Amino acid sequence: MTNENYSGVTTGTVATACSIAALDAILDSSDVACVKVETPKKTLDIIIDECKKLSSFKAYAVAHKNPYNDPDVTVDLAIVSTVELLDACDDKPKVIITGGEGVGKITKPGLQIPVGEYAINPIPRQMIFRNLEDKLPENKMAKVTISIPEGREIAKKTMNPKLGIVDGISILGTTGIARSMSSEAYKNSIVTQLDVALASGIDELVFVPGNIGEKLALKQLNVAKEQIVQTGNYVGFMFEEAEKRGITKFTFFGHLGKLIKVAGGIFNTKHAVADGRREIMIAHAAICGADHEHLLMLYDSKTTEDMLSILDEINLSKEVSNSIATAIHDRCMQRFNLDLNVILVDMEGNYLNNNFNIYFRG
Repeated sequence: MTNENYSGVTTGTVATACSIAALDAILDSSDVACVKVETPKKTLDIIIDECKKLSSFKAYAVAHKNPYNDPDVTVDLAIVSTVELLDACDDKPKVIITGGEGVGKITKPGLQIPVGEYAINPIPRQMIFRNLEDKLPENKMAKVTISIPEGREIAKKTMNPKLGIVDGISILGTTGIARSMSSEAYKNSIVTQLDVALASGIDELVFVPGNIGEKLALKQLNVAKEQIVQTGNYVGFMFEEAEKRGITKFTFFGHLGKLIKVAGGIFNTKHAVADGRREIMIAHAAICGADHEHLLMLYDSKTTEDMLSILDEINLSKEVSNSIATAIHDRCMQRFNLDLNVILVDMEGNYLNNNFNIYFRG
């Protein structure tokens, strides 16, 4: 790739590059080392790792998604495109795009691709079509098959199983350029959970911070995986998107150490952005009558679990937890007009507050 000022490229861009290289190999009868890809944002030079002509009408190309400043599970992943030239048909498009091994299939409504189709999103499909269309001979069409040898295994580390995308990963991208997890690309990936839930008719949702929260919710509550929405650190963003979609009442469930930040008006819960757990806990402990000595002990504590132990000593843990849960509810009502059922738990999943609705209890 050229040394342009961007973070990386999407799986959609790499798939497009491989498709261009494979078609060029068929038409020019030569290996292709680098191709130019027209993306919605700019033209990118993409290095091709391997390109081989299989016959006079078929070739494949392989490229890797290069590392960039992001913990992306698809970094260094090999993406393969096999292109086959066919006789053109009036009732078919010039470029037919399908998936192979390691590319997921859609099984639930609410996504950008219909149920039963391969999880190759609209923009990557458009990129492949537009980059190949003008290269094709007048009487020919191309069948493009995208495959990802390690896709099935990598998919286990993504949200695909939760979204009903089975047997592989998705070919993604809206601009062709991959940004870091603080970008819109990551937010778009988590907000999809809401669309899938709505399309599936699920109206009793449980929002959790992440995988730990989901595991504890499944353990403690009478809910299915499909009802659980992970917010990541972007609590405020996900609540705002829920409100936009008419979701105004749901359960907010999770470990006290994460949810307590919302009680202080912190809606991006990433530690590097803001913490405040100690200060929020001390404020609520003081409101609930903790003495000066124990407030100092709380101030010197490193974790919320340690703080709970101190509050247990003076029989205030339940009262303080209720106070924090109420504050979380009120903060969200002020900012989003959301009526939350707030459930705080410890690392074992034990309920810390009791001022919540019990209809989800197992």
